[in-house]
Amino acid sequence: MADYSPPDANRRAGGRRNGRSGKVADFRYKRSSQPGKNRGPAQDRAEVRDSSPKDRPQRTKHRESARTPVARQPIRKTGGPHPRQAYAALDLGTNNCRLLIARPSGDGFTVIDAFSRVVKLGEDLARTGKLSDAAMERTLGALSICAEKLRRRNVYLARSVATEACRRAANGPQFIERVRQETGIALDIISAEEEARLAVLGCHILLEQGKGPAVIFDIGGGSTELVLLEPGGRVPRILDWLSVPWGVVSLTDTVGRSEGDAGARAERYARMRQVVGESFAPFAERIAAAAKSDDIRLLGTSGTVTTLASLHLELPQYDRKAVDGLIVPSEAMRGISARLSGMSQSERGELPCIGQDRSELVVAGCAILESILDIWPADKLGVADRGIREGILRSLMASELQRPESGTGDRAAK
Repeated sequence: MADYSPPDANRRAGGRRNGRSGKVADFRYKRSSQPGKNRGPAQDRAEVRDSSPKDRPQRTKHRESARTPVARQPIRKTGGPHPRQAYAALDLGTNNCRLLIARPSGDGFTVIDAFSRVVKLGEDLARTGKLSDAAMERTLGALSICAEKLRRRNVYLARSVATEACRRAANGPQFIERVRQETGIALDIISAEEEARLAVLGCHILLEQGKGPAVIFDIGGGSTELVLLEPGGRVPRILDWLSVPWGVVSLTDTVGRSEGDAGARAERYARMRQVVGESFAPFAERIAAAAKSDDIRLLGTSGTVTTLASLHLELPQYDRKAVDGLIVPSEAMRGISARLSGMSQSERGELPCIGQDRSELVVAGCAILESILDIWPADKLGVADRGIREGILRSLMASELQRPESGTGDRAAK
């Protein structure tokens, strides 16, 4: 289990197995701009600080000579992770950019640095099929900060992944290359199956004890993944899985952002439920027999479930320690979902743990959550404030345990 140290002080609020990617690490992360002739070190550092949009310096274009990636660090193959070595996981989603840097600690790891920012990379993607210029600029600003953190922490091994927004966007590959050129971060556009696998690896330890089958789900910005697990073993075996292109951003954009009066809000929420329910139907049919088993279990990882869990606890502000690992009655989560869907956006924005950042998108998350409860009617819902990044870190550290001791050399980004 991960042990979290305090987050970044500058943080702002905010199927087939062969689908897995093999890209693991890249050490070409660079500063967000190159020093000029008349610039000092302090000026260079200021360019990558996590500042507000008003005072954030504009990134300058690199000279062609500056686009050459810096040399990758030589790595000794030790046959296992050293407790002083830093590992990193970066998850670029449809709505958020998140980074964790950690060191091995016992059977798990201790987080030594973290970063999270709402970048809205998938804004207007459902309508245009492309990543917008504004969304890419916001995201590059966040990734520049991540690159500086990776460089400053002297990370031993890292993996950076991009999910649904980059999978769907026509200009996704071009954006990935631009990120590599400007920041040195080599993002890997992973498959939906790999995304589901990493989410399970990152949070399955929080599954409630029991003998029955379990479903783990991840409600993202651009997609939702559901995984049916067979109980038993340190890492439960995946029996079936589903990914649908409905997350809090894509569902909101598709159904429409205009909410109207109470009647219009109810109609809009029903439409969201219908859209998601239809996408879930084939999976629901496949897991119907398992859903009737005794002692079925359910665990969710996403901003939706952690936000609703915070409301259930009536927290004055978000507290990860209170939420991560919480078990909540499913009916309580349904009740909160119904209440939020009936509120106006401004009313939701006044609630603790929601605020303006989540007030527009949380209703779509509620619709997805209720649709999951329809097909997997567990009495209780487990809540996880962990997922893909933790899964990546576990994968990286596990791969080191399996690596034989032999020679030295550069770690390739394969």
